[in-house]
Amino acid sequence: MITITANGITPDDLIAVARANARVTLAQDALDAMRASRSIVDAIERDGRPVYGVSTGFGALANTFIAPERRAELQHALIRSHAAGVGAPMPREVVRAMMLLRIRSLAMGRSGVRPEVAQALVELLNADITPWVPEHGSLGASGDLAPLAHCALVLIGEGWVLAKDGARVSALDAGVSPIELSSKEGLALINGTDGMLGMLLMAVADAAHLFTMADVTAALSIEAMLGSDRPFMPELHTIRPHPGQAASAANIHRLLQGSPIMDSHRDDLVHAVQDAYSMRCAPQVAGAARDTLEFAATVAGRELRSIVDNPVVLTDGRVESTGNFHGAPLGFAADYLAIAAAEVGAISERRVDRLLDVTRSRDLPPFLSPDAGVNSGLMIAQYTAAGIVAENRRLAAPASVDSLPTSGMQEDHVSMGWAATRKLRTVLDNLCSILAVELISAVRGIQLRAPLQPSPAGRLAVATVERFAGKPGPDVFLAPVMEAARGLVMSRELRKEIEREAGPLA
Repeated sequence: MITITANGITPDDLIAVARANARVTLAQDALDAMRASRSIVDAIERDGRPVYGVSTGFGALANTFIAPERRAELQHALIRSHAAGVGAPMPREVVRAMMLLRIRSLAMGRSGVRPEVAQALVELLNADITPWVPEHGSLGASGDLAPLAHCALVLIGEGWVLAKDGARVSALDAGVSPIELSSKEGLALINGTDGMLGMLLMAVADAAHLFTMADVTAALSIEAMLGSDRPFMPELHTIRPHPGQAASAANIHRLLQGSPIMDSHRDDLVHAVQDAYSMRCAPQVAGAARDTLEFAATVAGRELRSIVDNPVVLTDGRVESTGNFHGAPLGFAADYLAIAAAEVGAISERRVDRLLDVTRSRDLPPFLSPDAGVNSGLMIAQYTAAGIVAENRRLAAPASVDSLPTSGMQEDHVSMGWAATRKLRTVLDNLCSILAVELISAVRGIQLRAPLQPSPAGRLAVATVERFAGKPGPDVFLAPVMEAARGLVMSRELRKEIEREAGPLA
């Protein structure tokens, strides 16, 4: 059970709710904070003061006064008009993360809503009801207006829900009990960075794992290509004190210890004096990505503690307009992390190409096939990795520089944070596929070094991959093998086995 307090939630809480269906409850301090802020809005209503979002229209209509008897109507109309997205539905985990973050925002007591509104969102999550949220619609302007409006529409008994089989059904057919919104509440449900923050937090968690797996596959490739472990010695990284580089080098160095393959050429004077950059510089690239990840995680952590509604209800009774909904911090962080992840994939593909090239692989057979010619080995698997690298390079172009003005020039600079975090998810999914190709290729190279034995980590990797990829031999249908390798890279299974043998990896 995840308890949402007036101080918010943690990244782990979000992962638990979005991906593991953890149930949610509101703490008493959150309920008290919401009641206190609502009392301020009620006082404004009684006084008849013109306050944005309470007694006025929205956006370019902010100077339009709304009569008291029409303010509830205004909130419902706002939700309907802003639920204007198109395209395929966003993944269930993204929508659940967005809903949880909206509850968190309301629970911090600066939005002026009744506790019943936040509780209604809690009940949707706990009932496993996922609103249908189209992929297109948000500019990251006043946050994720359209995606959040599609969630809010379900609360009032309208809109669509994503069924378990992927079908689209009406909210009422899904068993939703509608609620009636009061002044300020419609705006409070849709104004904020919850969609892009949810995607960034999950991307941070995924990238942290994939960057460690990139060290694993790099170590396996270096072993398969008879590379050296000397460039990864800790004293060579203390003289360039980037923390990510040191962590990545330590991982690779640890994974290569105890390897008869490495020992077989350690004192060979005709062996290459220096390995290629894709081997020797693996920690410098993956380490820089780790440092970029640390920046993105810091930004996401700050946003998780932030009030991003507009207007906000201050404890002294004032209601003030802010620009805290603008998604620039998240958009910049997502774009930066996408660049880093794309490069982790690019250097991985270069190692794959080297493993398959008979002129550079140090006596491995062409394309890692023991019978090349009739058989093509892993030739086309490398094509796939190369094509994905090319796509990631296109996706690494920043979305956050691509502002377009909207709302009659009221919202004349937007963040494109939703687009930045959406494409970051694609880049990371692609990185998983590239690392899967490297895992298969490196294991095949190690197998072909027999009777020499790899490191303990290498032995575990070979034994695990052999279960679905078999031993070197005639060509097989590769797509299922690659799908299984993808699952192995994304899951924690192989990593946990290796860490049990070699110790914890950073």
